[in-house]
Amino acid sequence: MSTQEGLVVALPKGRILKEILPLLKRAGIEPEAAFHDEHARQLRFTTNHPGLDLVRVRSFDVATFVAFGGAQLGVAGSDVLMEFDYPEIYAPVDLNVGHCRLSVAEPKALADSDDPSRWSHVRIATKYPEVTKRHFAARGVQAEVIKLSGAMELAPSLGLCRRIVDLVSTGSTLKANDLVEIEHIAEISSRLIVNRAALKTRPEAVGRWIDIFQEVVDAG
Repeated sequence: MSTQEGLVVALPKGRILKEILPLLKRAGIEPEAAFHDEHARQLRFTTNHPGLDLVRVRSFDVATFVAFGGAQLGVAGSDVLMEFDYPEIYAPVDLNVGHCRLSVAEPKALADSDDPSRWSHVRIATKYPEVTKRHFAARGVQAEVIKLSGAMELAPSLGLCRRIVDLVSTGSTLKANDLVEIEHIAEISSRLIVNRAALKTRPEAVGRWIDIFQEVVDAG
């Protein structure tokens, strides 16, 4: 089956995938057995629907696959959508999973005497450079951004910068690294996303899955 004949849904690897699986089941999508095997080397999987395949990719790559037509649908966090801001992507359904927040954090010792309202220039480590620049520009603060792919919490203690922008769920990772949240940027959740061109050229096939996932979410 070619991509043109069927639909491909891009799903993020990792923690969020576990939250998405019950939604897939309620939507009537049953992946082949290998999909549930963490050691399986294949990345594309069939489902009980002959015209629907699943792919597992990194969370940041889901939006790229959908934007450029490698997949027609996908599940991406609103943090990823904010960072890339692809005009080719339409995000019609908030799936109500993957809840967390995007925040600015700094060492607790610094936060005790810091006043964010007085900042004019900050150096920030993050994997969200575009979101970070926009956030601080809106406040009139010049942001020098150091892009990292992970381990943001190490940056302040190693002298790379004094502050970070990262996703926060329970806050336990920040606490373990003596960091505290000082600014809230956005609430985050996972969204069903679709390629706009695919929706326009194949409205029945793509639109059907939008409706199904919306019904699943509405049913709770």
